[in-house]
Formats: sequence, structure tokens, C-alpha cells
Amino acid sequence: MPGSSALAAVPSGTVGERVLARAGDRVVHRRVLPPRAARATDWPAWVPPTLRTAYAACGVQTPWIHQAEAMEHAHAGRHVVLSTGTASGKSLAYQVPALTAVLEARRARNRRGAGVLYIAPTKALAQDQLAALLALDVPALAATTYDGDTPREARTWARDHGEFLLTNPDMLHRSLLPGHESWARFLGMLRYVVVDECHHYRGVFGAHVAHVLRRLRRICRLYGSDPTFVLASATVAEPATSASRLVGAPVLAVTDDGSPRGPLTLAMWEPPLTPGLGENGAPVRRPAGAEAADVLTDLVVDGVRTLAFSRSRRGVETIALSAQRALAEVDPVLRGRVAAYRGGYLPEERRALEQRLRSGDLLGLAATNALELGIDVSGLDAVLVTGYPGTRAAFWQQVGRAGRGGQQALGVFVGRDDPLDTYLLGHPDALLGAPVEATVFDVENPYVVGPHLCAAAQEVPLTPADVAAYGPTAHDAVEALAGAGLLRWRDLAKRPGWYWTDRQRACDLADIRSSGGAEVRLLESGTGRVVGTVSGAAAHAQAHPGAVYLHAGESWVVDELDLADGVAVMHRDEPTHTTTAREVTDITILDVHEQVRWGAATVATGRVRVTSQVVAYLVRDIASGAVLAENPLDLPPRELETTAVWWCLPDEVVAEAGISAVELPGAVHAAEHAAIGLLPLFATCDRWDIGGVSTALHPDTAMTTVFVHDGHPGGAGFAERGYAVAPAWLRATREAIAQCGCPDGCPSCVQSPKCGNGNHPLDKAAALAVLDVLLEHAPVGV
Repeated sequence: MPGSSALAAVPSGTVGERVLARAGDRVVHRRVLPPRAARATDWPAWVPPTLRTAYAACGVQTPWIHQAEAMEHAHAGRHVVLSTGTASGKSLAYQVPALTAVLEARRARNRRGAGVLYIAPTKALAQDQLAALLALDVPALAATTYDGDTPREARTWARDHGEFLLTNPDMLHRSLLPGHESWARFLGMLRYVVVDECHHYRGVFGAHVAHVLRRLRRICRLYGSDPTFVLASATVAEPATSASRLVGAPVLAVTDDGSPRGPLTLAMWEPPLTPGLGENGAPVRRPAGAEAADVLTDLVVDGVRTLAFSRSRRGVETIALSAQRALAEVDPVLRGRVAAYRGGYLPEERRALEQRLRSGDLLGLAATNALELGIDVSGLDAVLVTGYPGTRAAFWQQVGRAGRGGQQALGVFVGRDDPLDTYLLGHPDALLGAPVEATVFDVENPYVVGPHLCAAAQEVPLTPADVAAYGPTAHDAVEALAGAGLLRWRDLAKRPGWYWTDRQRACDLADIRSSGGAEVRLLESGTGRVVGTVSGAAAHAQAHPGAVYLHAGESWVVDELDLADGVAVMHRDEPTHTTTAREVTDITILDVHEQVRWGAATVATGRVRVTSQVVAYLVRDIASGAVLAENPLDLPPRELETTAVWWCLPDEVVAEAGISAVELPGAVHAAEHAAIGLLPLFATCDRWDIGGVSTALHPDTAMTTVFVHDGHPGGAGFAERGYAVAPAWLRATREAIAQCGCPDGCPSCVQSPKCGNGNHPLDKAAALAVLDVLLEHAPVGV
């Protein structure tokens, strides 16, 4: 991104001027993105006067050029993806052709009518879009949401009368498609399918949604419709390619943004070193969450409407609570104008927070990426991004939430004390100057294809043509499912094909969010009240007995975890400590897909089995971060078959590099941590989407080996991406370690917050030696 990077005095009138001026050397880089002038055009001739009047009443006199171009494609029946900046009015581009179709069908007294299906990755975004639709006051528009919070009678009304249905992939997968006979009226008149924030569909989730959309198109054909798909995202690379892969059909891209934008000041903020030392005597920087809470406090005091993003539920709660306490000392009224927003809240809690944010009652909100998406909260002045959010696309999506309406805005990236954030603070162009990542997902993942073939067969028996349309791996998958007794070929005259034979619902086989199993309900001890939820996989680490859990600013301590019943019982408390789970992991190579030699070293990718078990938890003092105790846990191991990238070094090469047998375990462990930390810069993943194992002698390779693996069954494409860019990825890993100023290794280079071994052993100097010998014969310029 272009702009000024000088750390001169903050210009007068800049949003957050006082905060930036006081930051001192915490701000290590500053850049100003210039404003962009508007480019408008006339409404397409086919847009009804009714709609033009409705939009004029909402302040839209004419469309921007990108809106008009996308409208024309959609109206002509061409699948289109609109990839323009945040706040560029993408909603208009799909609302206008969709509402035009509804109004034209009414005017022509078309008995079938015209239907629109809007798909959003979150309930909140669908609710926001519904509010925008209703504000247009289109006469008698039968628009409604259809999600897990929708009451039964409202679901029936949507099925029987709906014209504009707003839902999410989960409801499409689990309810609408399995019950398609009840939706025959709506599916038969479906004209448009809108896939909003399509960049969100990546990894395993993206692969699942791609198959859900293929099932939708198949069912639509059954009822005589062939809807046009309109996709939208502010931050998707290669939009035509990504959208076509998602939909399973060619998609045109519109990318020339004609919307106005005010100046955006971007600041890279590095927390200072603390006086104390952390694990193994390493220097430690002040937590990014604590810095973000202070910045949020100062901005709220100055009346700057601010959204502070954090990657974790705990981080969100901590930022909000810290800011509330600090604001109470300034003005008790301000304390109530800051809140937290995250997954796990009850529906009524989320709705109330969204309304308070829209109305301006909230001046500050700490949120997970649940509010990263395009919910209309116009009037925000500043956004804080606490830690790298996993992708450059997510970063731009988050900072783009400020400055809506063309006003001046501030975006602050607060780096965490880890290798990737430290690397970005020292190399700002890697974040601010590089293009967003390509969306990565594997539609041929057998762990995804199989369950969706079962779901499709239960919906309507699969013909050979259907199977062929699902890709080259589908035939083998069907044969395997038939061998397992889940599908059976029936040569019936009416419809010969593969039939679902099991009694269970086939859609239950696919966990499209890959959340790691059914949710665990968090219950209040004594009353049984449901406080919140956590995924089955996360429950091992977050809801084990003794865990400290934060919810809506309140601290809870878990008394009991019942994985069989999906319940954790906990009580309110105010502990002076936090808890961190400890996990041990083993890995077995099942199949090598590709490998390459770098001199004597080998780099490979393939299928692996990962066995992990939470065995204990650390108790840390809140104030100092010191470890007070380590308590054992008795939780079952979990197995995961996935993909990995790994590299191996023979003993003689390690010895020639001067690395002793005593140093080697710490060397590869440190290199593994840093490599995991840097991979999100090269693949569209989050550090928590991947894991790793390192060993001085692995039984399957008989060599020193470091693995980095995907955290999802079958893989999500991250490890394969790591293999494809291994030279650049591992060179950046080596540079991140070398440039860190600590003597022996710290959270900014080789320590990991998720290490199951308590960051022991680690050897920074030996890690550099291992990476040097590995990279000595690596390809250049890759």
C-alpha cells in the first residue's frame, strides 16, 4: 500500500493525534494512505423507479462505477464476484438486481415469483443486512433471517412466504438442503444466491462450503431453477479464480473501486520490554492486550469511537475489562460505554451489543473477528488490531472498519511478543505493502468430499453424472462409502443411482466449521444456567477442571468437564491467576506425497497421524506472569489424520555444522517454533490452525526432523502451501531469529505460547546453525 512512512510529528487533526503523539518509540512505523476520489455513474436503465427512489431516500443518488458494473453482470445472469475495498457499497451491487427480480416477478404476476438467498458466514452479518433491506422500505418485501436463533413459527413463515432469505452455510447444510422438499416453492423460484464476505471461506471451512454450494446448485436444478451467484469481498486475491473454485462454475470479477475513501493513518505499535524476565530467563515485552487496553482507554477518553480486535475470547474479555477499570477512574460513566463482543455469547447478548454499537452508545468495543466482517457500524474512527490476525486479508478487513463514510481514520497494529509480529514490526512492507493472500482450500480433500457425497445422496440419489461433477476423487470416495455400507447402488427405473442407506442424518457426518466436535455447554454450578459454549476440541485446553474461564467480564473456575455429555460445570470466582494447558504430541508419517532434496537435506509433504493429549495445566500469577504450579490432568488422547510439511537432516550434516547431540533437541525445537510462527505470512492460516513436532531422531525418517502440520482432518492446504514456498518461508524464519536482539531466545523469536513442553529445551544459536545448513542448498528466488 502506498503512503508516507516518516515518523515525523503527528499532523494536527489526525484521528487519535494525542495518543500517537504520546506513544514515543512504541510507534516504530507510521504510514498514511491517501484519500481516494469518488467515481459515480448513472443507474442502469432496467433499475425500477421504485428502487431508485428508495435508495435516494437512504442517501444513494447514483451508484459507483464498480457497483453498476457488477449489477449489469448479475442482471444478465452472469456469475460475478465484486472485490473492492471495505465500505465501498458492495451490498448495493447485489441488492439492486435481486430486488429488481422480485419486483419484476410481482409486476408480471409470475406465479412462481423470484427468490433471493443471501449467505453470510455469521449470524450477525445476516441480521445487519436484513436491517439494511428493511430500511429501504420496499413494499411488502418478504425478507427474513433463517438461522439457529430463528423461532419455529418464523422458520415456517420463511419457508412458505419468503422472497429474500438471509442465512448461513450451517443452516443451508443442516436444515434447508436436507429438508429441500419443504422448500420446493422457494428453491424453484430462486434467481440469485449472494455469497457475502467470500474470502472467509478458506481452509477446511472453505472446502466444506464449496461442497454445500455444489449441493445447492444440484437441488435447484431438481426444482427447475438455475440461480445467478453474486459474491463479494473486500480482501480476496485472485477473485475470479477463488470464486469459481468456491461456486464450481466460471465467475467474472469486478475490481475497479470507484468509492471515495478518506485518509487512513496506519501505525505499527511495539510494546516495550518489561523489567522482569519470563520463561527460561528470556526478556519479555508488555502484553499486546495490555497495550491495546491502554490505547482503547485513551481513545475513548478523547471521544474516538474505537473497535479493538483480539484473536481470542480471553483476549477480548481482558482488553474490555482492563479498559473499563481504567475508564472508571477517569469518569464512571465511561466505564459503561466499553464492552466485549465474541462467540459464545447468547443471541440476545450479541443483538444488544450490535444495537448499542450502531447507535453510538458504545464508544469502545473489544471484539474477536466476529465483527471483522461487513456489519455496518458507520462512524467508527479507529481500529486496533491486537496481534497479527492470521492473514493480510483479515488485517485489511479489520482496519477497514474505521473511516466509513469517507471520514479520516486511524488503524493501529499492536504487535505481540512472538516471531511473526516481531518480524512484521521490523518489516512493515511485509504487512502494509504486500498483496493479500490467495484463498486456499482443497475441494478434493477426502475428509470433506465423502460426507458431502453422503449428504447429497440422502437429498437426492447420486447419478454417475453427479459423482463426476464432484471431481476426480469422488468416484473412489463413493466406492469406499459403498464398501462401508453407507451408500448402495440401486438400479431403479425411476432414478438409478447411489442411495443413502444409514438411519442417521447424513449431514451430521460433516462438521463444516471443523470445530472439533459438538459444542460443550458451560453451566453455572448450582443453577444449571447456560453461561456460554466452547468447541469440543477447545474444551480440552479451555474448560478442563481447574481452568480459569472469562465470560462477559466475569471470571469463572471450571469444576468438572464431562466430555461424554458435552458439559462443563463452573462457578464464579475472582482468582489472582490464569491457567494454560500443557499438551504432548507424537506424529507418524502415513504417506509421502512430494519431496525434494536440498543437498543432503530433504523437504517433503504428505499425510500424517498426529496424536495429542492435554496432560497438565500451568497456574500463572496474573500480575507477574510467574508459574505458580503445574497440575496434572487425566484427559483422553485425540488422533488427527492430516497433512504436514517436514524437513530432515542426516546425522553427518548436523555434526559437520558443529551442533552437538546435547544442543540438537533445543535447536530443532526452537526452529520448529519460529517456523510455525512465520508460516501464516505465506499461507492463509492462523498460528492456531497449525501445529508442529520436532525430534533429533524420528523413527520414520531415521533423521533429525521438524514437522509443521495442519490442525484439521485431511488438511486445509496450509502445509502444502508451506512446501511450495519452503525456501522463502524458512529464510524468513532464519531472519526472524537472527534479527531478534535477545541473547538466548524469547517470545519474539523462538518461544511459543502454545508449546506443550513449556518452551524447553530451546537453543537459539543452534537453531540458526540448523537453519543455515538446511538452507545452504535451498533454491534461490523461491
